[in-house]
Amino acid sequence: MTSTSRNQRRAPARTGAALCILVTLAGCGRTAVTATATNSDAAPRTTAASRPGPEPLKRLNGAHINITEGQTVGVGMPISVTFSRPVPQDRRADTERQLRVVAGVEGSWSWVKDRNLLDGQRVDFRPHTYWKPGTKVTVHAGSGITRHFTVGRSLIATVDVRTHTMKVVKDGSTRTVPITAGAPGMDTWNGTMIVMDKARKVFMDSRTVGYGDAYADYYHYAVHLTASGTYLHQNPKADTYAGHQNVTHGCVGLATDGTAERFYEEVIPGDVLTVVGSKETVAPGNGYGDWADWRAGSALR
Repeated sequence: MTSTSRNQRRAPARTGAALCILVTLAGCGRTAVTATATNSDAAPRTTAASRPGPEPLKRLNGAHINITEGQTVGVGMPISVTFSRPVPQDRRADTERQLRVVAGVEGSWSWVKDRNLLDGQRVDFRPHTYWKPGTKVTVHAGSGITRHFTVGRSLIATVDVRTHTMKVVKDGSTRTVPITAGAPGMDTWNGTMIVMDKARKVFMDSRTVGYGDAYADYYHYAVHLTASGTYLHQNPKADTYAGHQNVTHGCVGLATDGTAERFYEEVIPGDVLTVVGSKETVAPGNGYGDWADWRAGSALR
């Protein structure tokens, strides 16, 4: 829990003919196909299956994409576009039309109420299921912003607060790690959370979240899970309680024997962590964990 956040919460082609197809994923997961055909024995013509090409993109002022150019991300990372000012309801459909994802997947944009932003300042794209490892993605946010990124290997972790364990599935290989989660009354959020970032150490101060002088110190190998301050990090208490009892203030604690460091070194932004067996569920806009209804908030439905 940081000082600024609360931890809790070709049909066979005719001779001499060539068919060229461009597929672009745009808007609410709809696929626009542009097809043209030429024949060496006839003048160029348009086939009956032809579709108009996508309209030129307009400029989107104040737009920002959460993924950097050339970044490798985990299979759960949404493409999140935020705006310096809220987009009014009557302009959101047109704004979605200016957002294009080239990836060869079914997906959708959906407006999300970000925990730290106003309504209309964030719209996310996610595929129907987690990204396939190795997928190459190009994103256009209007005419002025383009990003290219790659989906890396798959890492999906599941924390069960009842058994005090975390199952880590990495490219099909599974291991189980003992953990300690939030103590009763300070329960770790249920639900799917996506790794936002990580840091080798983060200063956490309990006085900023109403827990008095419980802690004020640096915690190491910190994996950031929610905007409200939920982390998975090294915690000396896990040396005693991991695998046996939940004693933290809401974060997931790992032991100092190299367990925390190992997980920290292998995890990347976009990796998936799901918590089960707890109580309240993390809100969709509290980080990137809004996988439950992947297209409910699209203005193009």
